[in-house]
Amino acid sequence: MTDMPGIMISAPSSGTGKTTVMLGLLRALAEDGLRVQPFKSGPDYIDPAFHHAASGRASFNLDSWAMGSDLLAAISAEATGADICVAEGSMGLYDGVATRGQSGFGSSAETAQRMGWPVVLVVDVSGQAQSAAATALGFQAYNPDVPFAGVILNRCASPRHERLARLGMENAGLNVLGVLPRRGDLTLPERHLGLIQAVEHPDLEAAIAGYAQFLRDHVDIAAIRAAAKGQITPLDSAKLPTPPAQRIALARDAAFSFTYPHVLKGWREAGAEILPFSPLADQAPDASADLVWLPGGYPELHGGVLASATTFQTGLRKHAETRPVHGECGGYMALGEALIDKEGTRHQMAGLLGLVTSYEKRKFHLGYRRAVLTAPLPGYGPGVALRGHEFHYSTILEQPDAALADVADADGNSVPETGSHRDHVSGTFFHFITAEENA
Repeated sequence: MTDMPGIMISAPSSGTGKTTVMLGLLRALAEDGLRVQPFKSGPDYIDPAFHHAASGRASFNLDSWAMGSDLLAAISAEATGADICVAEGSMGLYDGVATRGQSGFGSSAETAQRMGWPVVLVVDVSGQAQSAAATALGFQAYNPDVPFAGVILNRCASPRHERLARLGMENAGLNVLGVLPRRGDLTLPERHLGLIQAVEHPDLEAAIAGYAQFLRDHVDIAAIRAAAKGQITPLDSAKLPTPPAQRIALARDAAFSFTYPHVLKGWREAGAEILPFSPLADQAPDASADLVWLPGGYPELHGGVLASATTFQTGLRKHAETRPVHGECGGYMALGEALIDKEGTRHQMAGLLGLVTSYEKRKFHLGYRRAVLTAPLPGYGPGVALRGHEFHYSTILEQPDAALADVADADGNSVPETGSHRDHVSGTFFHFITAEENA
């Protein structure tokens, strides 16, 4: 183990303002000359791009349900050379699943405990005063083995409100690291899968700079730095996922962008060549690629553009005649026969699979997935168990092709979105995180 100070920014629930705190803190620490390594606890694939913009370093997911100990160690080793780690939690601090995965139940508390990173709990005190201390005290006491640095009180309405909230925290013996006044203009724009993508923010740099100044004005950043502690376990990066091919044509634009950073890093470090192209710009995948990979994203927002992207679709079909094509979630939808948008308009997709999906008939699909392959997927053969995460609203209307895998949720319950395959083409609704380490 190597000492590497860090903290975990978490909260009692989603929507409390922890992302604002995270981005402002990352930028403030970087402005102070520190090399800051960001992480995201859990399977979120949008936040890491915001972290990168705020800190100047790539952010990586740490997921104690999907990832085994070797992969967690390999990813945490990305902090080598940094001065401090700052991790952002998912949902509430203790929120996870009922069934243990490769390493744990997937909560931010597990990540904090494993890494030794004290928790900074962002507490929304709107609508309460001293009572907020009971919530914070409960989070501290729920698992005494989780290190706890203190609280940041968010959305405080007035100086009187602050005095009362502070009094409650002091009576509970909780360290108040800062108090943020209520500011409606600091909210990041969102859409149906959460935050908009970082590349779509109209003025991300100005927003992050504003968050940093907001924290400097109201948070004891020096106290947070002093509270940071923890360890990493240096491990060979060969434990990262291996590439499914040597030359990989990767769709990369506003419609296809959801790929976990540790996956791409593993591919590159193993010598794979990543060849990006933009379907929205009607670019065909590189003709010399061994594999075309379409990540998830928002094709349902760009159905008309994708349907008219003839160069892209022709190139994709040509590649699929002899070499593999794989799509995840939005990429899977684009490989299908058609996509129906929220207005009910049907858009013709690549037609390499028979899949027809509808965003008009929406249903929320969310959760971890364990998929045992029943057919080959690029890089993995039948029988291999993969870990992933599913997060979308689109509904399958038609799926005539053969199933790709037996898929279950975190508790082992069968999931109907099994993925499918035809000839050289495959697709899944879950986003790949890793293959099981004993596979």
